[in-house]
Amino acid sequence: MIRFLQSGDTSLVIEFSTEMDRKIARQVLELFRRVERAGIAGIVETVPTFRSLMVHYDPTKATRRSLVPQLEALLEGLEVAEGSGRVWHLPACYEGELAPDLDDVAQRTSLTPDEVVAQHSAETYLVYMVGFLPGFPYMGDLPQHLQLPRREEPRLRVPMGSVAIATAMTGVYTFESPGGWHLIGRTPVRIFDLRRQPAALFEPGDEVCFVPISRAEFDAQERAAAAGTLTLRPLEAAP
Repeated sequence: MIRFLQSGDTSLVIEFSTEMDRKIARQVLELFRRVERAGIAGIVETVPTFRSLMVHYDPTKATRRSLVPQLEALLEGLEVAEGSGRVWHLPACYEGELAPDLDDVAQRTSLTPDEVVAQHSAETYLVYMVGFLPGFPYMGDLPQHLQLPRREEPRLRVPMGSVAIATAMTGVYTFESPGGWHLIGRTPVRIFDLRRQPAALFEPGDEVCFVPISRAEFDAQERAAAAGTLTLRPLEAAP
């Protein structure tokens, strides 16, 4: 049951569910798009999450009473087909120091490192939301065999491009930062790059497949990425 919840004096939360799944996430994203297109007076920002949409509004131009009926009207027929987002194939190297937690993940899941890589790269992940770091994609759903809690001791420095897993999610660190997820690989692609427009490569609703590459391929692509000559396009845009 969809609920309208007040969040402070100037925000509404439209909560679709207390659970997280792909159908709910796609409905949230479709409502996000509808609100953006509708141009409702007083709305200043909308923020999609795993299972809800936050609507920030200017209280001098709108109120909860004025907004709720307009938002309810946008909920009519809110069904979204799977595969409606862009599809990306993201190269990732799962070797050596680029994958410092791979052996530990394998041991804790009773798999071999190769099996961890095979399971991780066999899935097509939905970008549920973007946050934490600029452009950081929260992607699911991770195969159940690979689902682990976050590290007990977070790292102070996680390298940019690190491919990580935690709970039912996988993601890519877009900048060097602290982090508590398990690092099982690294991509040479700059997921967030101010030299590119838009700077964030992925957006909610996109789908991502990880494609294993060798260390030599990674090093070559990393040099191209540093020079700004490595490009990645969604499958629909491929020549």
